[in-house]
Amino acid sequence: MAVVRDREELQRALAAERAAGRCIVFTNGCFDLLHAGHVDLLKRARQFGDVLVVGLNSDDSVRAIKEPGRPFMDEADRALILDALEPVDYVVPFSEMTPKELVDTVRPDVLVKGEDYRDKVIVGAERVRADGGRVVTVPLLPERSSSALVERIRECAEPPNTPAQDSTSI
Repeated sequence: MAVVRDREELQRALAAERAAGRCIVFTNGCFDLLHAGHVDLLKRARQFGDVLVVGLNSDDSVRAIKEPGRPFMDEADRALILDALEPVDYVVPFSEMTPKELVDTVRPDVLVKGEDYRDKVIVGAERVRADGGRVVTVPLLPERSSSALVERIRECAEPPNTPAQDSTSI
């Protein structure tokens, strides 16, 4: 539906959604190498409400939390791809190290993260619960992660092991 960069614009849009009686769901991530696990998470998240807001880590925040050389795709490309996905209504880039301020802006009815966060502190959870909302963790597709995909690409890109040539036979 829309990539929203201005938080005041987002608040106005979400106020209209709430006035229409819609339930707001929020999730966030880097979404650097979009894969089936991401799409599944977004589809599952959308099932908890009517409007899905996706917080997208900015390029600078991805650089700070991921390995060197990331992100592979810039923020504009990642936002465009997310915006094209059916479950996603709003994509909102954020530059902070955590989505706490964005959660405070969105004030979702439901905050969704993957089950890998089940035993971790979920940023924004306290705010959502204080507002009467829910925090939900959803199952992840097995063996689907950006890290695993990066490793597989690296393995495929490595040249095959070939015996060293004997320089005397040339």
